[in-house]
Amino acid sequence: MNISNQLLFFFSALGVFNSVVLSLYLLFFKKNKNKSDLFLGLLLLSLSIRIGKSVFYNFNPQLSRTYLQIGLSACFLIGPLLYFFVRSILQNLNHSTAKYSLTLIVITISVFGFLFPYKENPEVWRGIIYYFINAQWLIFILLSIFEANQIFKKLITKRNQINYQDTWILSVIFGVFAIWLSYSLARYTSYISGALTFSFSFYISILLVYYAKNKTIIQGINKEKYINKIDEKLVIEIQEKINILFESRKVYTNTELTLSILAKELNIRPQLLSQFINDNLNKSFTHFVNEYRIDEAKRLLKESTQFKIDAVGFESGFNSSSTFYSVFKKITGTTPSNYQKTNLYS
Repeated sequence: MNISNQLLFFFSALGVFNSVVLSLYLLFFKKNKNKSDLFLGLLLLSLSIRIGKSVFYNFNPQLSRTYLQIGLSACFLIGPLLYFFVRSILQNLNHSTAKYSLTLIVITISVFGFLFPYKENPEVWRGIIYYFINAQWLIFILLSIFEANQIFKKLITKRNQINYQDTWILSVIFGVFAIWLSYSLARYTSYISGALTFSFSFYISILLVYYAKNKTIIQGINKEKYINKIDEKLVIEIQEKINILFESRKVYTNTELTLSILAKELNIRPQLLSQFINDNLNKSFTHFVNEYRIDEAKRLLKESTQFKIDAVGFESGFNSSSTFYSVFKKITGTTPSNYQKTNLYS
């Protein structure tokens, strides 16, 4: 292997090695890990197996066909794991459904691989299976983008509001899409381009997430360091204004409500309102508004069945049914349908 090939192997394998290390950390060694960490760890591991197969096959065409089968089989998990990761981090995921879905995929792949092994059916794996993998992979990328549509809208219109969690989601989606695109165009470029794209995407994502994390920490520190506390008399005045506005016009049912819009309605500075919510109520703006929305949803659920459950969410100010279900359960500890059954007409 000449020096240029050695460098090519190094850079294409570098991302795989570090991805494996990160996936093992997320799966086995991270303390206080949540469900999204598990899905991200499995996603990185699946990508590493797929990309690793490409790297070794590119430099060793005599690579065992069993390993080629394992590499392609891992592709079936990449799309679903991306989708479940996005939904999990947005808290819109039924984890039992995800668990059973992934189990079914693994069983299906294993049975198919046993009945039609790569070494005996290479034309099947290189043909219909390869195209099916790419199609399935793209479908789940599009589904993930749909789930994160609010973040993409924020990226276009309010880029300065992108937070640490948003950056994680965007980085992973863009990275997986870039890898999919590289493999889809490999016949026109190079087979190793997918591995190089993975290494590039991996390190760019780490840098972006690191930047976003530091930015979030700095913003958090700045929020805590208000120069002056709000005068007690002014606190009471702001709370009364909010009570009157929310009771008379229910502005919290506006799905587009922002802190700036609410401050304008109250005729106070956005910075003052933000300080009041953070310092005096010890809440985020989103949580503050969602509490009112859930109270409105509870009222609608208790008083009538004319609205479908999803409609109740929209009437209360939520812009998606998945967000409504997630926030309702987080605040009340039960689902909207169970709450209605227990409290209807009470």
